[in-house]
Amino acid sequence: MGRMGKKYRAALAQIEPERLYALADAVSLIKRIAYAKFDETVEVTMVLGVDPRKADQMVRGTVVLPNGLGKTKRVAVIASGEKQAEARSGGADEVGGEEFVDRIKGGWLDFDVLIATPDMMKSVGALGKVLGPRGLMPNPKTGTVTFEVGKAVQEVKAGKVEFRVDKTGVVHVPAGRVSFPEEKLTENIRSLIEAILRAKPSAAKGRYVKAAYCGSTMSPAVPLAPTEYQS
Repeated sequence: MGRMGKKYRAALAQIEPERLYALADAVSLIKRIAYAKFDETVEVTMVLGVDPRKADQMVRGTVVLPNGLGKTKRVAVIASGEKQAEARSGGADEVGGEEFVDRIKGGWLDFDVLIATPDMMKSVGALGKVLGPRGLMPNPKTGTVTFEVGKAVQEVKAGKVEFRVDKTGVVHVPAGRVSFPEEKLTENIRSLIEAILRAKPSAAKGRYVKAAYCGSTMSPAVPLAPTEYQS
């Protein structure tokens, strides 16, 4: 780990040792200790008691944050016929068919989320090596493979986020911006925590959530009290 900067150390000093914070107190502290000149992202981190190497213990899902993310995502849709018009009506930034597959093969990735209709997945599936490592591959589990493209686009624009446990059993999810009012940031974080709790695999045994934290991009994370994430 690199040497901690002066501002980081000053922020860390304001987090009480051994204290586990109520969510509202944690949010207030996060806003107070944020020191970057840009509007930092606030992220939730949850350490789960699952083994992600086992398929029946994978934790993955989506949630529409009640107050959005503070950033409008660029959404591309691959569809055909009338579904293209539906995607445009829903607010998609880019809409196309088979030609989009060729554009992506050629290096075009000017979007944050890619949605595809099921009938187009045979062609889109060939893009796995391009889209997969970037987390852009459409997936029915996250609502990005669907015939309801208008609804899917609207949800993404409204602040829909995806969460997925990594290989170490940890989930990292953005919840908003430091500039958000405390009550809106708290509401977003609570929605995220509840969604991750609902996604508990039936095969998971023992304590599901071992620890949870929230923090901003540049500042140290604030540990949450177990009462905030006990199901």
